Amino acid sequence: MYLTDRSTPRDADTGTARGRGPARKVAPVVLVLGTVSLITDVSSEMVTAVLPLYLVTRLGFSPLGFGTLDGVYNGVSALVQLTGGHLADRVRNHKLMAGLGYGLSALCKPLLLLAGSVGTLGTVLALERTGKGLRTAPRDAMISLSTPSANQGRAFGVHRAMDTTGAMLGPLAAFLILRTAADGYDAVFGVSACVAVLGVLVLVLFVPGRRRGAPEAEEQRQPVRVREALALLRLPRLRALAGCAALLGLTTVSDAFVYLLLQRRAGIGDEWFTLLPLGTATVFLLLAVPVGALADRIGRRTVFLAGHAGLLTAYALLLWTPSTPALPLLVLALHGTFYAATDGVLPAALADVVPERLRATGLAVVGTSQALARFCCSLAFGAAWTVWGDGPALAGSAVGLLCCAAVAGMVLRPAGGTR
Repeated sequence: MYLTDRSTPRDADTGTARGRGPARKVAPVVLVLGTVSLITDVSSEMVTAVLPLYLVTRLGFSPLGFGTLDGVYNGVSALVQLTGGHLADRVRNHKLMAGLGYGLSALCKPLLLLAGSVGTLGTVLALERTGKGLRTAPRDAMISLSTPSANQGRAFGVHRAMDTTGAMLGPLAAFLILRTAADGYDAVFGVSACVAVLGVLVLVLFVPGRRRGAPEAEEQRQPVRVREALALLRLPRLRALAGCAALLGLTTVSDAFVYLLLQRRAGIGDEWFTLLPLGTATVFLLLAVPVGALADRIGRRTVFLAGHAGLLTAYALLLWTPSTPALPLLVLALHGTFYAATDGVLPAALADVVPERLRATGLAVVGTSQALARFCCSLAFGAAWTVWGDGPALAGSAVGLLCCAAVAGMVLRPAGGTR
């Protein structure tokens, strides 16, 4: 499998009927889905921004306890992605499954107000992540199926940029609420719930239920069977993508741990902690579209691996750079660059690999492999921090990332004249 392979499957959507030129490079449905993600991310990132401090300082969680819950937060989403992707393909209605996912996440936000124990909080977070797992693959499938193959990187870049705008506004809103509200955490959770409902409404009202265009062929109208979904694993390129995503995910430290490490290294006060995700989001927002377009031109493999090189550099700075005012800026800039070079490029690479009628399932396979690996990384990193300290834990992750990136580079090596 090569990330930049341009061979198009028989069922793939080439987008030839949607016109040419810059004005048609991003379909309207991509912009609407980007708006839904923007609103939803404001809600989600409000919670994500305060959750580490809420768990560690308010509820007294140890790094291992926090790592366990953070792993659940990401791991449940991974397990559900396959179900969401397959059901979306099976019922031939990606909007329906995405709507169910967004709706479930919105319903869970007010329940955070009632969660005061590990068990209750873990259950609520698991349900919220179930919603994310249900919606991710169908949403990305709608983006992919509405975009010509040559512009997949740009389309996902636009969506991720809008999504990241919400990721910027969420921590900022949480910061302002914590500074003004008497009981800041409850206020953050309450406002988050209201914003999540707005995102669901935009999806229901403005995202079309089915793709417009020529009628589907008889094969396209048939429901997707489990046997067909399992047959995707016979595609060498898909297996390689899923394997490399999992391998690199095993050494990708959770964002929350990166921010906790940065806070300790740079001596950042608790009141400023919620603004750290804003730095990552700002860089991601600025680079998502140009880096996505660059991946379309020079090759997705090159950009994907370069993003992990940036993350490795951020780890090195956290390990060996003395505390200076520039340290937070450099780490957050590299962290945001990593997401710009990987988050949209990975699903864009699947456009030329997975047939149209199995697009959501294929996206779910790769997304699940990556998310499960990051779940394991959260558990391992939290345990290593608890036993040996944060420095040795991060050093182990850095060495692992270097080795895994080298292996991924060989697996994804282009052949012949391809990049």
